[in-house]
Amino acid sequence: MGLPWVRLDCAFPRNPKILALLLEKDGYRAGFAYACMLAYCGEQGTDGFVPREALPFVHARHADVTRLVAQNLVYPQPGGWLINGWDEFQESNDDTKKRRLKAQAAAQARWAGHEAKTPAERQRDHRQRLRSVDGNDACHRSTNVRTD
Repeated sequence: MGLPWVRLDCAFPRNPKILALLLEKDGYRAGFAYACMLAYCGEQGTDGFVPREALPFVHARHADVTRLVAQNLVYPQPGGWLINGWDEFQESNDDTKKRRLKAQAAAQARWAGHEAKTPAERQRDHRQRLRSVDGNDACHRSTNVRTD
């Protein structure tokens, strides 16, 4: 279960590792691939692991990943790469599942017993609430009726 977003520090463009990467030939390409790797891991819920088969989906070549490894932005793992610091800055897949289940349970509790009402039923309920506040039929009061 993935996320619709990942955290990216506002200082990302000034990060020394990114700045060093950008000084290299095709460093911009590797930097873009790194941002795409973050997005891929968030979407797929891989907890920072990028499988080798995913390189086309993160717009990366092996040369780009080699540059990322050299800057310690990713670490080689069997079958792919692990993003450095993922667990420090991103929500784990298990935490995401727990948060989503908690939110769904809260929504069900809020809506338990609530059935859809027609506009006429909503209007009737509104009038009843007004009557209970005023103690009389405030909705049907006429200002033009003389009571002398």
